Amino acid sequence: MKALVRATVLAAACLCASSLPAHADLIFTPFVGKTFGSQQTLTLIGNVDKKAWVIGGSAAWLTSKVLGAEVDFGYSPRFLNDPFQLLSGSNVLSLTGNVLLTVPLSVTRESLRPYVSAGMGMIHAGAEDNFGVSTLDTSRLALSVGGGAIGFLTQRAGVRFDLRHVRSTANGVETSTLLTVPQLGYWRATIGVAIRY
Repeated sequence: MKALVRATVLAAACLCASSLPAHADLIFTPFVGKTFGSQQTLTLIGNVDKKAWVIGGSAAWLTSKVLGAEVDFGYSPRFLNDPFQLLSGSNVLSLTGNVLLTVPLSVTRESLRPYVSAGMGMIHAGAEDNFGVSTLDTSRLALSVGGGAIGFLTQRAGVRFDLRHVRSTANGVETSTLLTVPQLGYWRATIGVAIRY
């Protein structure tokens, strides 16, 4: 799986480098936000928390044209809702490599620059019960799709708004409804400080 993540990131970088423009920015963005619309069929102990906090960061390479690439990391503590207090903690983290398609800089100038993103990577879920026993510790291949906008307030600093859906590629069956749902998936809305180099 690690080899697949590396291959995805490398492919995205090669795609962008194949039409290297005169101007390109490296943008680092620490972010914070919330998850919503979560689904999981990995464990019966805790159902999903529909609005869990998520923190993370991304490193994006944006050209002045339409192509870009990024590596994105997100971490959501207390992801599972545990009404019976059987769990001492739970978390979900994701690591994906994505291709970005943006509106050209010649159109947006220094105003908000919209983009869409798509990529692959991994998603990991973990949980422990009150006795310190790991009840969930699993990684899955993941897909990531989304979009947002980046705008700069100064030459170096700005804001980034992002909305994306991260989900495992495999499906499971939700036991109460017998419907096919992702083994793990959620929407994520974040805002971050974009730092340009």
